[in-house]
Parts: sequence; C-alpha cells; structure tokens
Amino acid sequence: MGLQNSHPKLFPGDIVEYPRNKYFSHFGVYYGERDGVPYVAHLTCRDSDAKLPLFGRALRSEVKLDPLYLLGNKYKVSNMLDDCFPARDFQGAVKPNIDEMLGREVTFDILFHNSEHQATLFRYGVKKSEQIEIIYKHIMPAWKKLFDNKKL
Repeated sequence: MGLQNSHPKLFPGDIVEYPRNKYFSHFGVYYGERDGVPYVAHLTCRDSDAKLPLFGRALRSEVKLDPLYLLGNKYKVSNMLDDCFPARDFQGAVKPNIDEMLGREVTFDILFHNSEHQATLFRYGVKKSEQIEIIYKHIMPAWKKLFDNKKL
C-alpha cells in the first residue's frame, strides 16, 4: 500500500521532531547530505544543575550532527511558523549558524528556551516563545515559592 516510506521527505532547513512520549519531543534541523549521507543537526537536551535567576529549572543542550538513520524514521516535520514567517536561506543563514553551534553547550530555561525554540531560531530567526516575555512577570512570582521549597 506504499506505507513503507510514509515519513515525509525532508528539505534542508526543515525542523524535524522526534516524539519521545506524549509529553516530550526532541527537535533538530535537517542539515542535508554529506557524501550521500543525510544528516540532522540534532538538539540534544539533558537536565542541568544550573538554576536560573528567574526561578526556572535549566536544561543543557548541545547541537550534534547525526546521520538521519541513527535517529530513526519516527519523526515528523514541524515547520510550525511557516504561515507567520518566511524560512531563512539555508545556505546563507541556517547552515552557517548550525556549523557555529556544533558541539557547543548552551543552557536553556526548561519551559521557554528548549530544543523546539532553538530549532525555530535556526529556521526562522525568531524564538517561537518570544510572546512569553509579555507574561513572564506574572509567571515568575507563581514559581518563587515552589523554587524556594525545591519543588520546581
């Protein structure tokens, strides 16, 4: 029935989402082919001991260039802001940004600056979470007690 290749065809610069469970996904950006091998700039995330001053938990992230077959075929393309923003030029903007970030470790706010937002920044040049700044001042006080009691 033609279902063996049901995952979508990727184009350089596409945001690739790898669902882990119903609450959590890893995100990457399709990097294109090198020597005939397709690669994904995979944004890996793990817990960090760092505490952010804005009462959030932190996440360490790093960009790795992984062959597509290593990450598997269970992905979906998540170019979620295509209706709002044009995708940036892959060769001129996205690829150089990825090359600069490879292997570099970055600490993110776990809620608002995670791998999804980093992938969005690569593709569109904007954070998916930029609207959060408006309501951040209301969120922080709600976190303060939980943070002080080490429940966050």
